[in-house]
Amino acid sequence: MAAFSRYEDIVAWQKGRELVLAVYRISSTGEMARDFGFRDQIRRAAVSVCANIAEGFERRGNRDFVKFLWISKGSAAEVSSLLHHASDLGYITAEEFDELYSAAKLVSATVYNLIKSIVDSEHSIDYVKQECKHPHRT
Repeated sequence: MAAFSRYEDIVAWQKGRELVLAVYRISSTGEMARDFGFRDQIRRAAVSVCANIAEGFERRGNRDFVKFLWISKGSAAEVSSLLHHASDLGYITAEEFDELYSAAKLVSATVYNLIKSIVDSEHSIDYVKQECKHPHRT
């Protein structure tokens, strides 16, 4: 298991929490606030980033933790994708897009670095090491 005593100590979770706050901030006003389906989807995706890190951490095993980290990384990608749609629909400004897109990419990279750190540790499971050898998941 990674050297954390609480999921709140994990930088990826902290960055994800910042992303949640930013997503809620931009989705609380304007047209996005009135598009309930879209608003709820981007919010759920952002919350899922942190939720999966926490859930995986509480499983208390590297194999499960890494599995949930991959899901978290996917949720960060979902946020990134939805930001493109929000921009296309005129829900957010170019500046808001850049800020949030960068935040989502930072979360994704931070989660990936945590995955690599766990996988590269000398106590990793060989199966988990195989999961990280996919170059398209960087």
